[in-house]
Amino acid sequence: MFRQFAASGVMALLLSGAAYAESHDHDHEGGDVTIYRVFVGDHDKGQVTAFDLDEPEHRWTFQTKGQVKIYSVADGGAVAAVQSDDDTVTFIASGVSLHAHGDHSDIETADPTAIAETLTGPRPFHLVEHGGKVAINFDKGGYAQIIDAHELSEGALKLARLPQARAHHGFAARLGENWVSTVASDQPVPEGESVPRLGLQAFDAEGQPLGDLATCTAIHGEAFSGVYLAAGCKEGVLIATAGSGGVVFEMLEYPADLPKGETTGTLLGSRGIQVFLGNYGAKGLVVVDPVDEPHFTYVELPFRRVDFALDPVRPSDAFVLTEDGQLHRINILEARIEASAKVTEPYSMDGHWNDPRPRIAMAGAEVVVTDPNAGLLRRISTADLTETGTIEIGGKPYNLAVVGGSGVAH
Repeated sequence: MFRQFAASGVMALLLSGAAYAESHDHDHEGGDVTIYRVFVGDHDKGQVTAFDLDEPEHRWTFQTKGQVKIYSVADGGAVAAVQSDDDTVTFIASGVSLHAHGDHSDIETADPTAIAETLTGPRPFHLVEHGGKVAINFDKGGYAQIIDAHELSEGALKLARLPQARAHHGFAARLGENWVSTVASDQPVPEGESVPRLGLQAFDAEGQPLGDLATCTAIHGEAFSGVYLAAGCKEGVLIATAGSGGVVFEMLEYPADLPKGETTGTLLGSRGIQVFLGNYGAKGLVVVDPVDEPHFTYVELPFRRVDFALDPVRPSDAFVLTEDGQLHRINILEARIEASAKVTEPYSMDGHWNDPRPRIAMAGAEVVVTDPNAGLLRRISTADLTETGTIEIGGKPYNLAVVGGSGVAH
């Protein structure tokens, strides 16, 4: 059975760029306020377009060095725009703040504003936030840059560095009083080839190992749910928790009834119930229960998966877009597709992994979907998967995220 726990605040997913462009004040005279602010990155241009769903005609435009992958950090108070191909990470204040007060949340809104300080380094990629710390892995630098989340929410970068023995495509994360980081092989590899990843290990703040390496071949993808960190491996899904004696690892091996030859490399962690949703091969998903058996429940998709997301409002639901242009609502408690509807033209998964394809994000009772070929953002009802409207973006809208929720404005 999946364990339920209280969500820490309102889920906030954000997307942004690097330079503040335009001013717009949001003044609310008290009462209940619901706002969802959408940030859309262009596939081809170093540009992010931002707007509120209830006022899409008013926009902010932010210029970046290149294409962005965006992460929400500091309880949604800031965002990090990771530009891997341009060796840059920029930060921005989101302009939407939610503060929990028992039976309600206070909400404050303002213009999004750029944080002046930026990070540069060799190929920043995975970002993980946990335990009040933001860790950005620099794949060609051999280190993770650590940022204090509270200071970042105040517009300041308080930095530290976690060294790694060898540069590799990996991640680091705060777990309890210690750190965990991926570990790569020390064997030489031909130039241009990826360094093999061996597993996950606990470290202190100076990068000194604590305990043994937990094997997790080709480790990739990570997520938190409750007290658990999960990472995808060739052998299964590795689970890590912070115990009284340090970090405790457990490998959940793929069961025999899953399709052979596939693995999990992308994981999402629920904030409402203790469960993960991961990819499994091109046409499947797995629901991962870190505690109770069966640990894996497979969901077969009719076509290859393009993107998927968890619903923070209804933790039992997830949404996945497949290459035939259909959006599917999945009940993750029952591991089955409940409803499907065509929302875009087909987008084949053949070709390069970074070709322009739709991305999805949640905005209350809607799924918002970028449609690069149409230059649109599509608004889809979570209840019946009907299209409730479109917003013209122009260019090739690609990565997106949404910040916001409901609260009381004072």
